[in-house]
Amino acid sequence: MREGEAVVHVVAGTGYYSAILARLAGPSGSVDAYEVDPELARRAAENLSDCPNARVHAASGTEGELPAGDAIYVNAGATGPADAWLDALRPGGRLLFPLTAMQGAGAMLLATRAGDGELAARFVCGASFIPCLGARDAETEKALALAFQKGGMAEVRSLRRGDAPDATAWCAGRGWWLSTAPAG
Repeated sequence: MREGEAVVHVVAGTGYYSAILARLAGPSGSVDAYEVDPELARRAAENLSDCPNARVHAASGTEGELPAGDAIYVNAGATGPADAWLDALRPGGRLLFPLTAMQGAGAMLLATRAGDGELAARFVCGASFIPCLGARDAETEKALALAFQKGGMAEVRSLRRGDAPDATAWCAGRGWWLSTAPAG
């Protein structure tokens, strides 16, 4: 993350990571933190009261329109990227989220939007997270479990949307798939 960037933080909890992101974004940057649990959102707003560049939204960060972001960080396991996250990414923007199968096990996926809208993608490390409400699909969960079991996640190079998966597909979900072919 760079100073001056706009950050969207999904599943902010009590605001601990939102506060770190606000410090990294600096006074010329911003953080929009989303927390669906009203009590956690209230506590996050209280904890972030000394961060003038941070706003807490007591709402889901998995649906609807999110503010445009240079970085989107998700703190709960999803079975795929939410359309809201991908739609909010600015050119050059990065989405980092835990792509998880059953029991929350999986890996952190980093997707970067190129200027032409294509999404380069790679797994950063293994991860285990609580489930992300609104970003889980039982059928995709099974496909992910098989893909992680099969291996080859180091070969993933791009995240695709809209078109049908081809022979380069590592795993496919609803409206998206990961490819071993580079973006573009």
